[in-house]
Amino acid sequence: MAGLALSISWNALVHSLAREMLFEIKALGFEEIELSFNLTPEMLQDIETHLGESGIKVVSVHNYCPIPDGLKREEALPDCYAISSLDEEERARALRYSKRSIDTASRLGARAVVLHCGKVDVRDRTRDLIRLYEEGKKGTKEYNDLKVEALAERQSRVKGFLDNTLKSLDELNDHAREKNVCLGVETRFYSREIPDPEELRALLDRFKGSQIYYWHDTGHAEVMERLGFYRHKDILDQCGKRLLGVHLHGVLKCEDHMAPSEGDLDFTWIKPYLKKETIKVIEAHQPATFQDIKKSKELLERVLNEH
Repeated sequence: MAGLALSISWNALVHSLAREMLFEIKALGFEEIELSFNLTPEMLQDIETHLGESGIKVVSVHNYCPIPDGLKREEALPDCYAISSLDEEERARALRYSKRSIDTASRLGARAVVLHCGKVDVRDRTRDLIRLYEEGKKGTKEYNDLKVEALAERQSRVKGFLDNTLKSLDELNDHAREKNVCLGVETRFYSREIPDPEELRALLDRFKGSQIYYWHDTGHAEVMERLGFYRHKDILDQCGKRLLGVHLHGVLKCEDHMAPSEGDLDFTWIKPYLKKETIKVIEAHQPATFQDIKKSKELLERVLNEH
């Protein structure tokens, strides 16, 4: 089983100098990283300067990298511009900066860019459902009515947004082919986001033989199961053959992006879906500590390498 990478989303906001960031990751025993979506062009250049010195390899890049022009780091989320947008100016910006992320990956020799594929412009109810879940109200009439309402509203509006996602992916696929980079369509956290499991299956069928694959996020899929949208295992059963990479992070109730050693997500059953060539990235955020990441690396190496 190939090694684990660490997303620098873990410590990119802690250090002002790229060298400190990279050598902290090196001290944990990682030789591979994913570049996160909160890097300015200056930070990215600084990282590139010190990669050779650190001996660390970039295996994947999370869109947008670097952050889009004119945005502050806290504004530059992967969904700041949506490739699904019905506003053609916004969609054009999403395409321009996604292509720049593909260029980043190509320049640094990374195999993949992780993509968020937009959303349906409806009010999202996921946080409302999480609140009810944490109050012990899952399965109540209040909970079920809210979930049905959210899905119905999404379904009534999805077509134009999904059509634009597919049109955008056509263009990004061409650019990725030119740059010899693969694109990973990531499991989403919010119910209004694109794609849902049915849309994902159709999308992967449409782009069979292309640069476009599936990127599985363990935390997002687990939260979706806990809220009752779909079963975590089902999405891997249905899309695992097109699996490019995976984000590994822990979950407690509906809080994700914890260190994999924390929370209550069992990673043992995920192992059969991961091949040697699958990109495996720990995507833990603060307040995970150095020791939490170290424990997580040891845990996952043990779990994923057991025979």
